[in-house]
Amino acid sequence: MTATLHAGLIALHTRSGWRGALIQGASGAGKSDLALRCLEAGFRLVADDRTMVWASGDALYGRAPGPLAGLVEVRGLGVLPHPALAFCRIVLSVRDGTPERLPDPAFGAYEGLSLPEIVLPLLESAAPAKLRRALQHLGAGAEGAYQSARVAAEPPRPGGDTP
Repeated sequence: MTATLHAGLIALHTRSGWRGALIQGASGAGKSDLALRCLEAGFRLVADDRTMVWASGDALYGRAPGPLAGLVEVRGLGVLPHPALAFCRIVLSVRDGTPERLPDPAFGAYEGLSLPEIVLPLLESAAPAKLRRALQHLGAGAEGAYQSARVAAEPPRPGGDTP
């Protein structure tokens, strides 16, 4: 089963391969703006504005709907072509908002799977750097080193970066 979300999807290549971050927020919150800044910082575009997501085994994947593939909105300039990955595994959900200084672990449910979720102000200048670090630190254990100290008491959940 495939669902279409009002969200962007960008990916970062790590030693574990491509890792996708699903960027969610209200219309005009800065999803495309964050994606553009991440692209300048070495990330790759997968989908802008709409993302089709599906589960396969214990993993969640995403891609752009056909008509939107390889396109990104640049506010003030329009919708422009940009090289994109055809699809990638989604390992992190990013929601727009004001984060707590030391947040408790959070998870979002997608297509019956659970993913680690972080809150970032999408228009904050440090958001791409924070997102890079979150993606790089996922994967050292059942739910990843990024939140390992906090999730030690919780059972592993499929869908994130569980081996």
